[in-house]
Amino acid sequence: MTGGPLLLGVRHHGPGSARAVRGALDAARPRAVLIEGPPEGDALLALAADDAMRPPVALLAHVTDDPGRAAFWPLAEFSPEWVAIRWALGHDVPVRFMDLPAAHSLALAEETGDSAEADAGSGEDPAIDPLAVLAEAAGYDDPERWWEDVVEHRGGGVGGGDPFAPFGALAEAMGALREMHGDGGHPRDRVREAYMRLQLRSARREYGADIAVVCGAWHVPALGDKVATATADRAMLKGLPKVKAEMTWVPWTHRRLARRSGYGAGIDSPGWYGHLFGAPDRPVERWMTKVAGLLRDEDRMVSSAHVIEAVRLAETLAAMRGRPLAGLTETTDAVRAVMCEGSDVPLALVRDRLVVGDVLGEVPDAAPAVPLQRDLTRSQRSLRLKAEAQDRELELDLRRDTDAARSRLLHRLRLLSIGWGEPAASRGSTGTFRESWRLRWEPELSVRVAEAGVWGTTVLSAATAKAETQAASATALADVTALAERCLLAELPDALPVVMRALADRAALDADVGHLAQALPALARSLRYGDVRGTDTAALGEVAAGLAERICVGLPPACTGLDADGAAEMRRHVDAVHTAIGLLAETTAGDDADLRGRWAGVLRKLAARETVGGVIRGRAVRLLLDDGRLGEDEAARFMGLALSPGTLPADAAAWVEGFVGGAAGGGMLLVHDERLLGLVDAWLTGVSDDAFIDVLPLLRRTFSAYEPGVRRTLGELVRRGPSAERQARSEAGAPGFGPGLDEERADAVVPVLRLLLGDTDGEGEVTGEAVAREVAGDGVSDVVDDLVDDLAGEAR
Repeated sequence: MTGGPLLLGVRHHGPGSARAVRGALDAARPRAVLIEGPPEGDALLALAADDAMRPPVALLAHVTDDPGRAAFWPLAEFSPEWVAIRWALGHDVPVRFMDLPAAHSLALAEETGDSAEADAGSGEDPAIDPLAVLAEAAGYDDPERWWEDVVEHRGGGVGGGDPFAPFGALAEAMGALREMHGDGGHPRDRVREAYMRLQLRSARREYGADIAVVCGAWHVPALGDKVATATADRAMLKGLPKVKAEMTWVPWTHRRLARRSGYGAGIDSPGWYGHLFGAPDRPVERWMTKVAGLLRDEDRMVSSAHVIEAVRLAETLAAMRGRPLAGLTETTDAVRAVMCEGSDVPLALVRDRLVVGDVLGEVPDAAPAVPLQRDLTRSQRSLRLKAEAQDRELELDLRRDTDAARSRLLHRLRLLSIGWGEPAASRGSTGTFRESWRLRWEPELSVRVAEAGVWGTTVLSAATAKAETQAASATALADVTALAERCLLAELPDALPVVMRALADRAALDADVGHLAQALPALARSLRYGDVRGTDTAALGEVAAGLAERICVGLPPACTGLDADGAAEMRRHVDAVHTAIGLLAETTAGDDADLRGRWAGVLRKLAARETVGGVIRGRAVRLLLDDGRLGEDEAARFMGLALSPGTLPADAAAWVEGFVGGAAGGGMLLVHDERLLGLVDAWLTGVSDDAFIDVLPLLRRTFSAYEPGVRRTLGELVRRGPSAERQARSEAGAPGFGPGLDEERADAVVPVLRLLLGDTDGEGEVTGEAVAREVAGDGVSDVVDDLVDDLAGEAR
């Protein structure tokens, strides 16, 4: 190396380049190593030798007073830069970064409106693609295949046993390209390269000529002494904008490496590249074995014979295509033909799990981090919630202390806009003691944590401060009620009084019944959640009761004179308020009968008022019927009036939709009450042809929501028509088509329920009528779930 610095031009995230860099460093033994990257990371380089540091990882730089302005410099195990760092640390050789400081690149990105990542040593080339040009000159139509053939599959590149020959060839090729196309790179490359030359001159004064430089191959021709003088380089850097920036290590993922942004751009197959770099020998055979193992785990029949045949086919394809070794294209073709039987469905799984992969790096505790990140890390460890790159389903039982703490943490993070977990529909239970989450850690969440650090040093204090600020700035009543619900879920006792004061103020000023109806369900859920979590919700109950009273007064006038769209929206509000009042009656002591009674009176007004939209009137009748506050004869009378010849077909169809559409058990109500079915049938057969065309879409939407078995049964009943034999069977106690509630059959389940509830002495208030009403209102699955939850809690 006596002739000058050793310039090792590489392809970012290239395993062949990484092997070649390691070989060149072993042969040259330089006194210092310079690497393309932000100099602010010099103080963090020693952590790369920590046993707890496991790539892929990334240097994260963000503006101190604006953490959202950030840039990443990802490094994988097969990145040449990472290999050079580990080599230098392992040989006690000084190593430092030499690219433009992040303080300048972040400021330049803000000034021009570009992404900061675009300037983070990306190597992206908006004018030309150097690999594409070289591949085309070599007769290839795919730059990736060309690079694999000349570098990845030849143990580091051309040149036989000379470890420096590949870099000389690449430097010569890049020099020719730059002469043909000028700078041809990113607009800020000239600034970056000027800074690199200054850093290289400084290192030569300190260590002499025995220096190795690892950088993108495109920059190598620009690092010579004759390109520009030091004076010219300093002049180019003069007056650059600058911000105060902080830097740390964060975990990265293979999936994030596959995106076309950030340091070194993106690579399509990080999992494949990691395999090529890590395989000691026989890479194709080892790859096929991995694929077979994955497919076997997914219950596909893959034997050793499949592996052998796939290897032979891949090697044959490589020979036919003139390639030195079977690449990803050949192995993929072989896997599709031999192991996947020509199907792309299992092949998509192979690509997702192996070609790309879900590898998530790890960073040691010694890495700098904002206090909020450290508190989050401690909480993750104490609650045994490991951050993982792949999707993970998490089922929580809130009666367990650990699960309740996990729920609080996830809800607090959501309030801070740190979307590690998202609520999901529970597959096993709908009880209030259950929560389901879908977890997935993305590297960008590290930036969200840094941004949220302005609110506090712990997750609890930060969530509290943000909730208080949002309560003060929110103007819509629905926003404040949603915030109150989130505060209860996240258990923020200090923020809740502030939110409640804001909620009371907004509720007192808002006179729109629609807004009140939107706000009440969230308050009712909050009361129930508070009860589950043992939270004092007295103040919330007072506000909810006040909203319910105002809704009861203002809803009937608000439902008058609405068009079809307005009536449909108000119908949804009626459903939500009905559910909310049911929850309020359960959680508000002493007001059960009074609150339910007032709401039943409102529903009766809606059902009887002709100026109210049909969909609302029908829904009001159905809710009264389900609650046992309306007799079946009276319900039939309401239907008869709504479906009378004097009613417009569109209004009648809307009434039918409100009564039997979009509700649990709507179809079964018609199955089990022949009078109601007969009324609907008679009305429908009497609709004129022209009117039928108009109401058909509404009717189709109503009845298509039923389960196939219910639709089939209704069709058979209508086809056969009313019959004396079926009426006789009904009166004799045969299942179905009964004129009313069969109290004897309903009471038959009472002993079983008493046994399930442990009420063997018969003192509990369990009756067949109450059970039937509960099942009709909530559905069988909800009732069973609640029973199972109660039994499980007592068992624990």
